[in-house]
Amino acid sequence: MQDYFSHATAVIDEPCEIGSGTKIWHFSHIMKNCFIGEKCNIGQNVVVSPEVSLGNNVKIQNNISVYTGVTCEDNVFLGPSMVFTNVINPRSGVNRKSEYAPTHIKTGVSIGANATIVCGITIGKYAFIGAGTVVTKDVPDYALIVGNPGRQIGWMSEHGERLTFNEEGKAKCPFTKSNYKLVRSIVTKE
Repeated sequence: MQDYFSHATAVIDEPCEIGSGTKIWHFSHIMKNCFIGEKCNIGQNVVVSPEVSLGNNVKIQNNISVYTGVTCEDNVFLGPSMVFTNVINPRSGVNRKSEYAPTHIKTGVSIGANATIVCGITIGKYAFIGAGTVVTKDVPDYALIVGNPGRQIGWMSEHGERLTFNEEGKAKCPFTKSNYKLVRSIVTKE
């Protein structure tokens, strides 16, 4: 028995595994051998390519292609029309399917609208990628990245609030009051 929702216009290839409470909206295509966790929301006009893995509570907004090689852990947010790539040097006349570079999006990451994520990188947990940013290299946990090419301009809390560290390398989330520590460019939650 199907315990997820799929709109009548969605196409779901077999086999794939889709967790309970997940919603798949208009004109989206889930391709074979995908794993989609529980309580995910797949927006309108989304393609999830073969062998993609999405954790629980992943939110994919409209007009996104999640290509083979992409893994998203739990609680990832992908903003409208953001872009993944899966080959470094694509050519129409050259078959490079054996060269797909893996892209790993860790727990709690938010990627803004129209951002581009170049393949072969890891975005650390709770990182925040601003709208329109082009990410070309690995991103540390809790980092705030903006621009083209993407550059780090600060740190974000797990709640999505900007962190301001004092001279002792300590910061408090302005919303949750959770404590964070910065040591040698590595942020941890205390």
